[in-house]
Amino acid sequence: MSENRPTHTGLEGRIADMIVDSLEAQGYELVRVQVMGTETPTVQIMADRADGAAFTLEDCEKISRLLSAVLDVEDPIESAWTLEVSSAGIDRPLTRTKDFNHYAGFEARIELNFPGPGNRKRYAGKLVGADAETAKLQLETGETVELPRAAIKKAKLVLTDALIAFTTQPKVTN
Repeated sequence: MSENRPTHTGLEGRIADMIVDSLEAQGYELVRVQVMGTETPTVQIMADRADGAAFTLEDCEKISRLLSAVLDVEDPIESAWTLEVSSAGIDRPLTRTKDFNHYAGFEARIELNFPGPGNRKRYAGKLVGADAETAKLQLETGETVELPRAAIKKAKLVLTDALIAFTTQPKVTN
């Protein structure tokens, strides 16, 4: 598992493998692949700019053209499907080790596929950080739980004033 790449399985994993090198070659990072729907599925691709600059409509258009060509050739879905490209947004999903660490100190919600510490599936609290195996979250009680990354069904930041302020401040460059 790379700190800069999310882990996907099944169809989403195959699509991620098909597109990640092309995305990175153009200066982008893959945040998430999600396939939604069954009859005419939507393939949702979330990406960030590798340089940390703001993600623009032009970035969405560029990625859409690039990935449409890649996916048309690879044809991962037999039926008709739709491609949707977007930024991860402020209240982004947490899919990569670097996301958990970059946003340490901010509020997050994590849902597991099966019960974890305290026999729970859903957790909310402040991100402490992560490594390839676990994500750490400080609960409102002050307790810090270690959640197995492989068991995470969904993790995302919670939109707060502090998160908005953090994500809208200008990037410092030397």
